[in-house]
Amino acid sequence: MARDYYEILNVPRNADQEEIKRAYRRLARKYHPDVNKEEGAKEKLQEINNAYEVLSDPEKRARYDRFGEAGVSGAGAGVGVNFEDLGGFADIFESFFGGFATGTSQTRRRSGPTRGDDLRFDLKLEFREAIFGGEKQIRITHLETCTTCGGTGAKPGTRPRTCPTCGGSGQIRRATRTPFGSFTQVSTCPTCGGTGQVIEEKCETCNGAGMTQVSKKLKITIPPGVDNGTRLRVSGEGDAGQRGGPPGDLYVYLFVQPDPHFTREGINIISEIKISYLQAILGDKITIDTVDGKKPLTIPAGIQPDTVLTLEGLGVPKLGNPVARGDHLVRVKVEIPTKISQEEREVLEKLLERQKGGNKGGIEGFLGSIFHNK
Repeated sequence: MARDYYEILNVPRNADQEEIKRAYRRLARKYHPDVNKEEGAKEKLQEINNAYEVLSDPEKRARYDRFGEAGVSGAGAGVGVNFEDLGGFADIFESFFGGFATGTSQTRRRSGPTRGDDLRFDLKLEFREAIFGGEKQIRITHLETCTTCGGTGAKPGTRPRTCPTCGGSGQIRRATRTPFGSFTQVSTCPTCGGTGQVIEEKCETCNGAGMTQVSKKLKITIPPGVDNGTRLRVSGEGDAGQRGGPPGDLYVYLFVQPDPHFTREGINIISEIKISYLQAILGDKITIDTVDGKKPLTIPAGIQPDTVLTLEGLGVPKLGNPVARGDHLVRVKVEIPTKISQEEREVLEKLLERQKGGNKGGIEGFLGSIFHNK
């Protein structure tokens, strides 16, 4: 199980950005492979970098606080360690080499198309909706490519130009020779913010962002047999990508509301019925509620309390194979009255005398004949 990002950086959940940044740099210095040669240091630094990537971004951090790792799918997981996010190697080695940074190789900040963020939507279902599936309409808010500028962020008729400061790389590099070797400090270009492009005339619709926030309705098809925690992916309905990148996906997490009469265990449905002690002794044919409506149920004579009766094929459809269904299991409870009428008492006393007399058989017939005559 993945560790909590706040725990990894050893900061409280209400930590501000400066506190998170300080904690990150402190841990990065400690576990950097050029400083820490212990086994596992590289993996530890990767974990620290993943946590910082999410918590340093207010939008990603808000989603993480609300949804956990599912809310930042694709962020802070499985990415390479980008040392420029440490604030440049100079920040790491400042305390060791007086402000110089090692830089034999650096990862270039991505300035091309990037995939949009995935989004999460929690959807509540009634018990029977989860059993039989169907269509649900939801409303989401996500980022779409600006239709005015086509995602460039520039005013129609104009286009972004290559950043003159960094030459389109999105980075500023400064090399320095020292007695310890050649060191290179890499930092995000202050002119373009790392994109490699500058927009002289911004699009008035999106204010240069290239994306606009849109609220829309979607129809979601719920397959039969879903359960709590089932995740449905709606391709392409996440946030729009940047600079022509593909959109992310929408993940719909399902939560099934409890039913007052039924519970679920796997693909079986369980319910409980109460019968009288006479029904338990004599047996009976009754009608019970199922997810398919009213169904007949035979109570065998002499049934014992907590016996489970089975209605085959009236359970939950198998997810992905709705033709196959589980069973409906009915637990039988026998009600023993605390008060009985004088007439009932007389009948039961006669039955008790008959049993004491050694005739323990024929109870059904004895009771049946008595109540038949009545």
